Amino acid sequence: MKATGIVRRIDDLGRVVIPKEIRRTMRIREGDPLEIYTDREGGVIFKKYSPVGEMPEEAQGWCDTLQKSCGMAAVVFDRDEVIACAGVPKAKTLEQKISPALDGLLEKRALYTARPGEEGIPLGPEGYTVAVLMPIVSEGDVIGGVASLTASPREAAEPETSLIRTAGLFLGRRMES
Repeated sequence: MKATGIVRRIDDLGRVVIPKEIRRTMRIREGDPLEIYTDREGGVIFKKYSPVGEMPEEAQGWCDTLQKSCGMAAVVFDRDEVIACAGVPKAKTLEQKISPALDGLLEKRALYTARPGEEGIPLGPEGYTVAVLMPIVSEGDVIGGVASLTASPREAAEPETSLIRTAGLFLGRRMES
């Protein structure tokens, strides 16, 4: 555990404010779910909770299916990092932090398809750009996304768009059940 040097008091309702600097660094937004852990030394640990991260096998199954059936590189990610991938190097892609531009696309809550001639939206710091993206929405909250990736900007075909949309909608509904 790393000390921050920041001390906060608990109010009369049992609340404590997480400092803005820590929220920004850890990408914690208003409404984000946090899991609370305790350790043997009396410490209390807050950890971001990822509903998408709770189902890595199902997310990997979707990626594998999209890659095998259509030959597309596919990823499933939560609001922070890639949870599952197929058609791209796993060692470089799994647990890769998503780019701020990609996070901005998730906030729009709509299907995104890359257009010819526009600069690609990067998945993360290196490599691939997004061809098609469908946010995963569960109980009204954006909890992640499903995307097809490309190494060079290109226009997405209709079947690719439909499959990514279907995967995103299915995973969102699956989270609600």
